[in-house]
Amino acid sequence: MPQTQTIGLIRAIGRWSLAALTINSVIGSGIFRLPADVAALTGSWSPAVVLIAGAATGIIMLCFAELASYFRDAGGPYLYAREAFGRLMGLEVGWLLWLAQLSACAANANLFVIYLVQFWPQASHPISRLLIVTLLILFLTLVNYRGVRGGARLSNAFTIAKLLPLTLLVGTGIVYHLMNHQAAAAKPLPAGGDAWLNGILLMFFAYGGFETALVPMSEAKHPQRDAVFALVVALATTAVIYTLIQWAVVHILPDPLISRRPLAEVASITLGGWGAILVGLGALISCYGYLSAKALSVPRITLALAEEGDFPKIFGSIHARFHTPYFSILVFAVLTWLLALLGSFSWNATLSAVSRLFYYAAGCAALPILRKKRPGQARFRLRGGVSIACLGIAVSLVLVTRVDMSKSLILLAVVMLAFLNWLWVCCTPSVSRK
Repeated sequence: MPQTQTIGLIRAIGRWSLAALTINSVIGSGIFRLPADVAALTGSWSPAVVLIAGAATGIIMLCFAELASYFRDAGGPYLYAREAFGRLMGLEVGWLLWLAQLSACAANANLFVIYLVQFWPQASHPISRLLIVTLLILFLTLVNYRGVRGGARLSNAFTIAKLLPLTLLVGTGIVYHLMNHQAAAAKPLPAGGDAWLNGILLMFFAYGGFETALVPMSEAKHPQRDAVFALVVALATTAVIYTLIQWAVVHILPDPLISRRPLAEVASITLGGWGAILVGLGALISCYGYLSAKALSVPRITLALAEEGDFPKIFGSIHARFHTPYFSILVFAVLTWLLALLGSFSWNATLSAVSRLFYYAAGCAALPILRKKRPGQARFRLRGGVSIACLGIAVSLVLVTRVDMSKSLILLAVVMLAFLNWLWVCCTPSVSRK
């Protein structure tokens, strides 16, 4: 494996910064809209749906926790698949991971503009939108270009900033309910299996994104140990917040089934007029905080590909002064900017969702293989790991059947690009390190 010392990276991400990065990579804009959608599907049972989705995500996360404990280098899911199945599968996962995260970033950049309209109606104007998206991405690019410490500190700050309004909303919702204020809670719906599966799918994606925090492991201080800690903290934090938010929505809103801005409406009831403003600001912070986490992590995907000889060497270039993969950072910024301007929110979100399920399944399948290839090398060994990995594969396959596959042609194009990438590196021996 490539060694950190030889490529000039700095191990500057500590345990709690990695946990904050993981939380920040998970909590994006979806939680400000999804509670109403889940309530519309399953009514007063929706908090249970949120917990089940958290448990389903936990299965995947536990598998990835063991996988992460094998490695000290950058790459995350790409590296796991490559080591387990070989270069071709590694490239397929690497391209899908890159696509999923670029699409998710573009979706959140679009949502930032949508939420900003609440405070500045002119934000939706094409010229204003262009300037806003450009400035958003430019600032994050400059911070991360100048050092991983700055990127990690920014992610830490955004994590705290996004958790504060959500925690306040949950706390005031509980107090409001305990003071016996009456609201017509969502009625139980005669929901069948389809409604439950669709609700679980929605929240499953709200829990997703943790995998990108596992990518910059060559800049983590103790990656094999701290990755497990970060995943557990992130899952516990998001599960509690998501479930309590869902509970507040179905027990406080008079009619959550038709709400378009459920968290803002809950805040208006429990905090008064300024509550909706607080939630609007929270949504902006959440969107931009999510982008800050991805701006740190996603460029390390192409860095890892270059380190392993699967991408041109320039993607692995490290800045002599700032010790950052500057070329990969710049490419990430340009592609995110283009996707945000050319694609809609729903287009980017669907593309990200479908890609994610495929590499989740590949990661779970890698666990038993790496156990055989690297016996005794994992810092964390998941009890019953093979059975849990099989369950994780099953979860991914079941949920992929519920996804709108209208973007399948784009996914097929990405799979073909990865295959051509594999042919290129196999036919160009000087490119490959291994």
